Amino acid sequence: MKFNKLNKYNKILLSTILAASMGVSSCSLDEVNPSGSTMNILISQKDGYQKAINNCYFSLQRYFYGKNGMMFLTEAGTDLWTSRQNAKTYEGYFKYGQGAQISLNNAKDQWNGAYDGIGACNLCIESVDNVTDFASTDEKNALVAEAHYMRALYYYFLVEQFGAVTLNTTLPSGVDLSPTKTEPLEIYKTTIIPDLEFAAKWLPISRPGEEGRALRKSAMGLLAKACLQTKEYGTTEYLQEALETSKALIADCESGGAKYATYMYPTINQVFANANNLENKESLYSVAFSQAGGSTNLWQHNQDYQLFYGNVAKFPAILYKGHETEIGRYSDGLFMPSKYLLDVFVNKDNTLDPRYAAFFQTEWTANNAYQWTADNLKMYDRTSSVTSSSKVNVGDVAIKIVRPQEAAYSDLVSNKLNVPYLVIDYKDLYNDDMTVKMTYTRLNDGSTVENPFYFFYPSLNKFNSSNFTVISASKNRFACDASAITMRMAEIYLIAAEADLYLNGGSGSAAYINKVRKRAGAADIQGSVTIQTILDERARELAGEYTRFYDLKRTGKLSKAYLTETNPDVGAYFNDDYYKVRPIPQSFTDVIKNGAEYQNPGY
Repeated sequence: MKFNKLNKYNKILLSTILAASMGVSSCSLDEVNPSGSTMNILISQKDGYQKAINNCYFSLQRYFYGKNGMMFLTEAGTDLWTSRQNAKTYEGYFKYGQGAQISLNNAKDQWNGAYDGIGACNLCIESVDNVTDFASTDEKNALVAEAHYMRALYYYFLVEQFGAVTLNTTLPSGVDLSPTKTEPLEIYKTTIIPDLEFAAKWLPISRPGEEGRALRKSAMGLLAKACLQTKEYGTTEYLQEALETSKALIADCESGGAKYATYMYPTINQVFANANNLENKESLYSVAFSQAGGSTNLWQHNQDYQLFYGNVAKFPAILYKGHETEIGRYSDGLFMPSKYLLDVFVNKDNTLDPRYAAFFQTEWTANNAYQWTADNLKMYDRTSSVTSSSKVNVGDVAIKIVRPQEAAYSDLVSNKLNVPYLVIDYKDLYNDDMTVKMTYTRLNDGSTVENPFYFFYPSLNKFNSSNFTVISASKNRFACDASAITMRMAEIYLIAAEADLYLNGGSGSAAYINKVRKRAGAADIQGSVTIQTILDERARELAGEYTRFYDLKRTGKLSKAYLTETNPDVGAYFNDDYYKVRPIPQSFTDVIKNGAEYQNPGY
């Protein structure tokens, strides 16, 4: 969908929403808030009401999906990733402060954005019966169902990130400077699940030409996910609904998608193919961005393509500047895969799951003619076979990452220092104890130095896109209009597998998992299914897709013990008493009377 730009009319609506969301605005606008009577006039007609519905989506584009902050809050600090070169970069997210106090405003934008969005949704839900020109009750319900879906999505984020929060389901009549908090399970029971049940009944099946608007399958997918997530809070009440909703989507998908328009691509390579991004048939819900009708600054559009690439431009045969928008050429990302993540792609027969090759870039060709220098011969520990006369020509292999399960690994590694390009051995990136290898002992002089190879690591390529516009090359600003897929059909199979494990001991879990594996070209799993089986499969299929923090919380694995075992560079800093929820933003607690009481423990 191409959302309307925030013209003066929409800004008036948004200004009112910001003021009403929590009584504290996250930004300021020049317009004066209209009175209640003016607002009633503005949205008493379907056209005005539709614009109010549009504003329910604003925060998703501006603060959530396709943004660094959302990826930090859902993927960093888990078993799957550490920061680039395992450094202190964004340590408050990746390593829980690395022993220091985490900034209390780490999730400020998302907190404010969620409550702004909830205010927009509450306005629409509360006002829908005042609209005078709906053609039918069905039309009315289909529109307001978008507000119910979006409110559930915002509250799902809030409770899973912050725990108990303030529950607002109506527009407040004034400013409450002593807000109370409602426990997560209560918010699920009274708001998230009922909202999604309503949306799953009334949202349309399809919206041709309107990508970015919620569909019935969007609500059903999030309903299954939310019902499963309640397991985290010690209840089994909603697990059957998680399973049955998943089964309904799966049945539709396997019978052609006539009922809910569900679909799974037949091969794994099609899922994130550039050509399939803007109208991805496997997506259950995608956040859309558009040059023509964006609600945010262009350079703030989808930024996920930047996040997972190693610093390949560290090697002079690869230029970054001027090539940032070429697929596979981005450099200087923020997320480095953990050894656990890379190892989970190793099958029992010591072959690699096909998704490793599909989802990670491990080879780069030169885009700059390079002749070796004395400094780099020393840094990269070249033997006498490589000299200052050795060259890497444009189009030649410049960097190749190899691992023991691949063909020709032994030959490549035994000769890795004798060639004029970089052969990066997986064993030069990680230690046997699952930590990142921070130092390297050179053969050419025996010196132990900073690891020169840990800049180059397998780089997640799911978010590669050609949907770019150059805004300012000199300022390194590019607009990426790739859609951000927030949930897709393959995850529904894994939700069904997990719900079946809880309800039925896993008697049907393997069948669901194997549907995902078969599509990937992987062999069926054998034997009994455990929670770790499901977590491993979710890692293989969904790495980088805004899920892992929630997965670990739900399964009881967001703990120091588990993270120390799987990703010790992160686990060393995890505290079981505090870090399962984020700090309430100080920008909020500073302006309420009960800020100290409202803040989460430990912050």
